[in-house]
Amino acid sequence: MSPLEAGSQLWLSGMGQDAARQGALSLIASGAVALASFGVAGGLAPGLRSGTLFCPSCVLDERGHDYAPDGAWRASLMHRIQAAKLPFVTEGSLLSLPHPLLDVGAKAAMRERHQSLAVDMESAAIASVAMEHGVPFIVLRAIVDERDDEVPAALQAGVDAWGRPLAGAMLLALLRRPSLLAQLPGLAVRMGKATRALHAAARAAGTELGRDVAVPC
Repeated sequence: MSPLEAGSQLWLSGMGQDAARQGALSLIASGAVALASFGVAGGLAPGLRSGTLFCPSCVLDERGHDYAPDGAWRASLMHRIQAAKLPFVTEGSLLSLPHPLLDVGAKAAMRERHQSLAVDMESAAIASVAMEHGVPFIVLRAIVDERDDEVPAALQAGVDAWGRPLAGAMLLALLRRPSLLAQLPGLAVRMGKATRALHAAARAAGTELGRDVAVPC
């Protein structure tokens, strides 16, 4: 846990529902009165490009539960990001699953089933904690892989919970399948776009992601 300005706190949970839930509970235990899911997502909708920011109007989980972000907070966040003229999608749902969608077929199936624009692995867990404790939540994600991008499972297994390369596992994967080496630059470019978008959004929205700002009438 890291302190931010204005009494806010940052918890780097890493990937997955369990890690996200533990992080959200720890923030609540430390006195948090609102929760934000801030990170990356995979695109499910055609035309949703890497580096696009997404503030979903609804979060869905694998059991069919849906969670609505706080309306006033979401409006304030969208106002700030739009004022900064960043690539941004404001309507549609985010599907939050316990496992990654790595191939085009899996993405297409989930898009057909849920009609969601993007997918992540943490936001539903955070939203669930927020609902249990009666606090507002918001989601802001940047798209990394697009609908038609394949993410080789061998490369996915070669990173840790924070997306950092595991040298041994990555080297072993490349030795077993040298053709994977050609895909690394593209993956790095897409992650770079998403990371820069999140940095820009944080600068535009402020430490509290716009929660402290009223939307002009």
